[in-house]
Amino acid sequence: MSTIQMYISKKNFDVQKAQRFFKERRITVQELDLKKHKPGEREIRVMIAACGIDALIDREDKKVKEHPACYYDRESLLIPAIMECPWLLKAPVLRCGNKVTVGLCTEEWLKWIEE
Repeated sequence: MSTIQMYISKKNFDVQKAQRFFKERRITVQELDLKKHKPGEREIRVMIAACGIDALIDREDKKVKEHPACYYDRESLLIPAIMECPWLLKAPVLRCGNKVTVGLCTEEWLKWIEE
């Protein structure tokens, strides 16, 4: 199994549930606070390729709605915006190799663990 990385931009219930999910199974997860570790273009492209641009942006969040990137629909505009303001992403974003999930996806995580 590859290293599982959890990108966290804000603490919410889904982040806490994801942390508890892996802790209960005694699986080490590398947590990356997006306030300190801004994702690079390559990381963002992997995320987009795995789950699509619409799944990544938290368009329901009040703070995100105030940012112009909330209304972008092209990768060429969104990638620099995410690199500059990683809090635009939904939380948590989990990555295991080239596999990416956004939000709470316990069934998918169980598949990662079994591999």
